[in-house]
Amino acid sequence: MLLRPLTEEETKVVFEKLHKFIGKNIKALVDRGGEQPYCLRLQKNRVFYVREDIMRRATNVARERLVALGTCIGKFTHSGKFRVTIGALDLLAQYAKYKVWVKPSAEMQFLYGNHVLKNGLGRITENTPAYTGVVVYSMSDVPLGFGVTAKSTSECRAADPNGIVVFCQADCGEFLRSESLL
Repeated sequence: MLLRPLTEEETKVVFEKLHKFIGKNIKALVDRGGEQPYCLRLQKNRVFYVREDIMRRATNVARERLVALGTCIGKFTHSGKFRVTIGALDLLAQYAKYKVWVKPSAEMQFLYGNHVLKNGLGRITENTPAYTGVVVYSMSDVPLGFGVTAKSTSECRAADPNGIVVFCQADCGEFLRSESLL
């Protein structure tokens, strides 16, 4: 398993995508105050989020024996775009700028990969702009996934009950739906 540092261009693409979800908290993502610093590494188009001290220790392990290292937060597509995967949910939930809570009746629909509709919306962070990244929570504050808002907070109030409020990008149900592919 060859993990290499991201190039400047790759780092820029990754940080631009993460900025949509966590805003200025990107700095806290890499430099975590008193904790060990973290770094991003690339292996087979997948981006891993790894503590630097663990990264250094992994150099003592033979490549063919190393199965995984860190958390896979996304992958690069063939066209060079970065796609955030469900593995990044814990990080996004920790540093999220905008949040959406869904009603218990809409949780399963979201976990099946469907978008969040207005009638399933429990709460939304004030002043959330349209087309920005949000983390989707259950009403009991459990992160379920993330997506992009289709409407701003003010537009949501006047929206049709069956109108889409959040476009689903990834949800916890992905693990079960893609289990047969793994």
